[in-house]
Amino acid sequence: MKLVSDFNDFVIDTVNLNQTRLDRLEERIETIKDFIRGSEWEPRISTFIEQGSWAHDTIIRPVDGGEFDADLLVKVYPVEGWSAAQYVKELGRLFLDSGRYGDKTVVYDYCVTITYADDCKIDIAPLVMDREYQGTLEVCNKRKDAFEGSQPVEYTRWMREKNGYSGNNSFRKATRLIKYIRDIKKRFSCQSVLLTTLIGHRIEWFDKDSGAFSDTPSALQTIIGRLDDWLQAHPNKPEVPNPALPSQDFADLWNDTQYANFRNFVHKYRKWIDEAFNAATRSESIEKWRKVFGDEFAKGENVKKAEATAIQRTSALLMEGAAHLDSLVDNVIDFGITILPSWFKTPAHMQPPRWRPAQHVSRNVQVSAEYAFQRTGRAYSINSGEAVPPRGGLWFDVRVNKFQMVPSDCYVRWRITNTGAVAMALKKGRGGFERPIEGNRRWEELEYRGVHMAEAFIIRIIDDRLVGYSEPFYVVIG
Repeated sequence: MKLVSDFNDFVIDTVNLNQTRLDRLEERIETIKDFIRGSEWEPRISTFIEQGSWAHDTIIRPVDGGEFDADLLVKVYPVEGWSAAQYVKELGRLFLDSGRYGDKTVVYDYCVTITYADDCKIDIAPLVMDREYQGTLEVCNKRKDAFEGSQPVEYTRWMREKNGYSGNNSFRKATRLIKYIRDIKKRFSCQSVLLTTLIGHRIEWFDKDSGAFSDTPSALQTIIGRLDDWLQAHPNKPEVPNPALPSQDFADLWNDTQYANFRNFVHKYRKWIDEAFNAATRSESIEKWRKVFGDEFAKGENVKKAEATAIQRTSALLMEGAAHLDSLVDNVIDFGITILPSWFKTPAHMQPPRWRPAQHVSRNVQVSAEYAFQRTGRAYSINSGEAVPPRGGLWFDVRVNKFQMVPSDCYVRWRITNTGAVAMALKKGRGGFERPIEGNRRWEELEYRGVHMAEAFIIRIIDDRLVGYSEPFYVVIG
């Protein structure tokens, strides 16, 4: 069943970013614009341009209660003699030296990011116009010190045109729902610009006023169905050209493993969505839609919760403790790490920290991971709980306060804990503490099917006291 009214409530109450936060974003953006205009940053400003989900009106509420992202381009005239890196470095220095923004600022390859804790991140990127000839627009790659072509206004126009083919903004709402599935389930990696482009290609001018996009659930089913057809026709990673700049291939944002994983999950979600559409009764349909979106969908209804059933099944599979069977992995892949009981992260073979705690121990420690087929190869970010293959490896890194480097007066130790029948049978459960390999980073090979964990512990050098540690980063090897 469609359950159009339930979809509308779900989008408004759970998926959409609330208006208060959008209003606060607008205020902060205007303050940032005034700050740059009134500064001594040398480039002459032409205008400011909204970019990304904010500009496309597909921004969603962060599922973890954290920060949402907004992108702002500063369109400037070229400065004679400046390299690409200078535009980003000098803009970063402007914010880092500011009393207002200094402690909120991080400078990345293309942009300066201002983080307002638990609210939003604003990425500010220079966009240089008319550098080589009139009409060119280029972003600045600090790491490569290179100018790269960009057409942000044209891309936004393309997205708005696509939404115009749908009824009641159903295309835009379905796009938000697909982003929500990505973020709440964390079953696949797909950066927003890549995901939005893939979705945008699933609607054409001849769809205008058709039933396929007449409402949000119909648009969702149509987009996922068409996307699945396209993905199944491409077993190997295809090109996904930027519609506004065809020389740019957004598929470069994936590796082959991430593409295969995305392809598999879209196929699975299509089946679940079709089952929910075809359910004979309202309660059966809600139960199946909850399999797609989680138990926030139609949350006022007294219907058996799909995740509750999965949790019961998971508990049964964990009767053997850390030596769980392979079917647990399938359950976690389908429903996410939220179905794991709290005690899963403290198996019996895991060693406790050997350092005495400081007076205050921070939990504001975050682990990130990048997948690479080889230790020295190109790496791609993955989410905690995202399925990965039993080959290649992960680079783990750690930050404090969400984006800051670990202080130089501290050192890091990693606790790597394996679970699963194979690892435990081979006495490879580990659970002890390991040194970083490169800076604070650690490389781990992917071998045993199971749900494994990586945690970072931060110890103060002067007194060897534990001053912070992270939540587990879950590694699901399928």
